Amino acid sequence: MKLGYNTGYWSAGPPSGVVEAIAECDRLGFEHIWTAEAYGSDALSPLAWWGAATENVKLGTAIIQMAARTPAATAMAAITMDHLSNGRFILGLGASGPQVVEGWYGQPYPKPLARTREYIDIVRSIIDRKEPVEYAGSHYTMPYPDGTGLGKPLKSTVHPLRNNIPIYLAAEGPKNVALSAEICDGWLPLFFAPKDNAFYKDALQSGFDAAGRHGWGEFEVACTVSLIPGDDVEACADRMRPMIALYAGGMGAKGQNFHYDVFARMGFEAECDKIQELYLAGNKADAIAAVPTAMVEAISLIGPPEKIKDELAMWEESVVDTLLIAGPVELVRFAADLVC
Repeated sequence: MKLGYNTGYWSAGPPSGVVEAIAECDRLGFEHIWTAEAYGSDALSPLAWWGAATENVKLGTAIIQMAARTPAATAMAAITMDHLSNGRFILGLGASGPQVVEGWYGQPYPKPLARTREYIDIVRSIIDRKEPVEYAGSHYTMPYPDGTGLGKPLKSTVHPLRNNIPIYLAAEGPKNVALSAEICDGWLPLFFAPKDNAFYKDALQSGFDAAGRHGWGEFEVACTVSLIPGDDVEACADRMRPMIALYAGGMGAKGQNFHYDVFARMGFEAECDKIQELYLAGNKADAIAAVPTAMVEAISLIGPPEKIKDELAMWEESVVDTLLIAGPVELVRFAADLVC
């Protein structure tokens, strides 16, 4: 099992202690560090800023939201970051959800799988830099067909350092997970439960079979996991309940919440129904209290170190290659000792 570090979302400002934590990750041999974006800070600026002080770790976006940038803008950023990091960049992409895509970016959300496939096709064509890019899809067309008529196919003026910058896809549903294995180089799960490993293994295998281009040894599953050591399991779980309630209950709408679906597949559908009903009615405190400890434990590593070490075995036996943790420098050292 390898380790990575996820700086996470910003709140009022940058997460505290992240500079020291990243430096320790670089020193201890972590595989990579990742930055995120939703509708506040962006993923690329902090990755470049913090990554400039590192020498060893790979630098990834978990995730760049596709609605935020055209495929060309994303490809330009990837080429630039790969040069600046001397070939250490990983392009992590995701479709996000309709609330953010339509509400924040003002972009359409329908058919996210087909849109993702076209988006990545264009990004790869630009990075490959074999010829000027022309693309005629259902969602993206280059050059733009209904403008002045002066647009022409172009090729990046910058020669990429690598013509095959790795692309990882954030995905939750089985079709999207399969798509990550079919057209990408890695999968970024958000809420992964080791007990559901067979479900995800089958989804990934279907993607490998559809592509026929690579398999398990050439693909990375880098999974964010909450690592919270402490003697009191319930107190550790309390730190996770607000986030789970927000995602399972407050994201999207009833019948249109991908995070709800993930937890429902784990066997927590009744609990999710209650959490969602409370959250959408504005009763956040009761929604948070309704998150059972078992639901927290299914996707995280919490409690005394001995308990965490025992449960880590399930993760090591799963499709997950790399655990992405978040927290202060002390947690970075704890994780390194735990895995080593």
